[in-house]
Amino acid sequence: MKNLNQNPNNGVSMTAFFELAFRPFFLFASLFSIAALVGWAAFWNGSATLNVYGGAMWWHIHEMLFGFAATVVVGFLLTAVQNWTGVRSINGRGLMILLALWLCARIAMFLPEVLSPWLVAVLDLLFLPIAVIYLAHNIVSVKLWRNLLFIPILLLMTFANAAMHYGVLFQQPLLMSQASTSMVLLVTLVMCIMGGRVFPMFTANGTQTPRTPALPWLEKLSIVSTIFAVVLSFQILPVPQNLVAFVFIVSGSANAIRAVRWKIWGAFKTPLVWSLHISYWAISLGLVLYGVSIISSLVTQSQAIHALTVGGMGVMILSMISRVSLGHTGRAIAIGKIMTAALIAIVFAFIVRVFGGYFTHNIVYIITLSSALWVVAYSCFVVLYLPILIKPKA
Repeated sequence: MKNLNQNPNNGVSMTAFFELAFRPFFLFASLFSIAALVGWAAFWNGSATLNVYGGAMWWHIHEMLFGFAATVVVGFLLTAVQNWTGVRSINGRGLMILLALWLCARIAMFLPEVLSPWLVAVLDLLFLPIAVIYLAHNIVSVKLWRNLLFIPILLLMTFANAAMHYGVLFQQPLLMSQASTSMVLLVTLVMCIMGGRVFPMFTANGTQTPRTPALPWLEKLSIVSTIFAVVLSFQILPVPQNLVAFVFIVSGSANAIRAVRWKIWGAFKTPLVWSLHISYWAISLGLVLYGVSIISSLVTQSQAIHALTVGGMGVMILSMISRVSLGHTGRAIAIGKIMTAALIAIVFAFIVRVFGGYFTHNIVYIITLSSALWVVAYSCFVVLYLPILIKPKA
C-alpha cells in the first residue's frame, strides 16, 4: 500500500501533528482526562468547586465518556480507516477544525453562566456526527462493508449524548443516567469488537507463540450478547429485570471465556500485551457485576460501571494509544520501565475504584487515590509520547 504519511522532516511539525487523527486526539484526550480527574478529586476533597454545565456529577460522567473515551475512539477509527481502505483520512485543516470544535465544547462546559445551555449542547453534539461523515466516506468509497458497523455505533453514541443533554435541558435525571449507561456499554461493545479482532494477533506477536484460533460460536455469543446488553440499556421496552441481569451475566461470561483462551499467563513479560488482557478481564468482570447488581445487593451499579470505565476503558485506552502511537510513527512496538509503571498504575486505579466501593465511609479517599493513579499513568503517557506525536514519522 502506498505510504500516505511520508514526511522527511525530523523536527516538530504542525503538518505532522495534524497528519492523522490519532496524534491530536490521543494527546488532547489524555491531557483532558488528567485535568478532569484532578478537578474531580479536588471537588470531592472540598478544595475546589465545579460550577459547570449540568452540575458536577453530570459533568464528570459526561466528560469522561464523551470528552475522553469517545474522543480516543474517534482518533483510533479515523486513523485505522486509512489503513483499512487505503484512502486518505481526515488531516490538515479539517482535522484542526474538528479538534477546535472538540476543544470549544470542553471549554463551553465551564461557562454555564455565560453561554446558553442550548449552545453548549449544540457545540458538544457536533463532534461525533462530523467524525461519522469522514469515517463513512472512507468506508463507503471502497465498499468495505465489514467495517460499516462502526457507523451505527457512533450514531448511537450521538443519540446517547443527545439524551444526556436533553436530561439537562429538561430536568430528566433518570434519562441522564440511562443515557450514560448506554454510552458506557457502546464503548464496551467497540472494545469487545476490536479486542476480538486484534488481541489474539497482538498476543501471538508479542509472545512469539501461535495465534489462538477463534471459535465462531464464542465470537458470535460474545458480541451478540453485548449488543443485547446495549439494546436493553436504552430501556425502550419494559423487560423483566431478571432477564436483563441474565443477558449481562451471559455477556460477561462469554467474554471471560474469550479472554481465557487468549492466554494471559504467556504475556506477563510483555506490558503492551498483559495490559490489554487485564482490560478485557475488567470488561468481563464489569458486565457480570452489572448483571449481579440488578438482582443482588452484593455489588453496586457504580462498581460495575467503574470496572467497565476505569478497568476496561482506562487500561485498554492507555495500552492501545501507547501501541498505536509507536506503530503509526514507525517505531518499535516496545515500551520502557516508565510506561510499564504507568500501566501498573492504571490497573491499580481500577482495583482501588471498584473494590474500594465496599468502603463507602472512605469514598473520598478512594476517589482521590484512584484519580491520582490515573493522573500519574496518563501523565507518563503525555510526557513520553509528546515528542513522538508532534514529530514526523521516524
